Amino acid sequence: MKLAFSTLGVPGMPMADVARLAAGAGYHGVELRAHPEEPVHPGIGADERARVVAEFRDAGVEILTVAGYVRAAEAGPDEPVLAGLRELLELAHDLGARYVRVFPGGGEQSPEEADATAARRLAAAAPRAADLGVRLLLETHDSHRTGADAARILGLVGHGGVGAIWDVMHTWLGGEDPATSYPALFPHLGYVQVKDIASAEDTTPLPLGEGVLPLTECVELLSREGWDGWLCWEYEKRWYPRARELPELLAPGREHLLRLLTDSA
Repeated sequence: MKLAFSTLGVPGMPMADVARLAAGAGYHGVELRAHPEEPVHPGIGADERARVVAEFRDAGVEILTVAGYVRAAEAGPDEPVLAGLRELLELAHDLGARYVRVFPGGGEQSPEEADATAARRLAAAAPRAADLGVRLLLETHDSHRTGADAARILGLVGHGGVGAIWDVMHTWLGGEDPATSYPALFPHLGYVQVKDIASAEDTTPLPLGEGVLPLTECVELLSREGWDGWLCWEYEKRWYPRARELPELLAPGREHLLRLLTDSA
């Protein structure tokens, strides 16, 4: 498996520094948080996009994902959501990223309504994603926290250009164990987001292996099933400013994941 981390853990860091940090800590790739408060987002121009590509290429680090904030199931008209998806897909294509991350965001709608809305929009965007060589990934999150929740939408989409991110915290918070999440998500799985927290009540990010999330079980399951994709550490420093700084944790976190992989081999 290949290892990445999210720039959510290093908010505002210049991309050249992110690329050097990833290379120095032995990570293969980076998930870029695509928000206007970050250096990379859909509003940057062609020259800046090319500069980011060069910085990561020179460091030998892959841009894995453009992590956007479009909510596929949110209430309202389709066009603003579709426009947001198109912008993210173009950005990912220009950066050479494999994936675009989207959220469900169904809010207070019924599950049936939210499922249908998200599926309709993702299906509409899927051909453009395929044309650009980018895959849209729906993260297990908010209104669709479990693998079963996300799989309902993805089953309705039925297009290879749309898949899933398995966020192990959200499936756990949703009461779903890894042995249930994996088979639900496997037909659609793009990659797995790993993290650790103290408890369901305290989701402050912790170094990998110091919290309660079933990381060992997840990695053992993925290894046993022969899954050979990406593990991406999403350390949510942006939302928890008092959490420890991610750069000092990256190398130990990598070693922890490698130990889990070695022990499960």
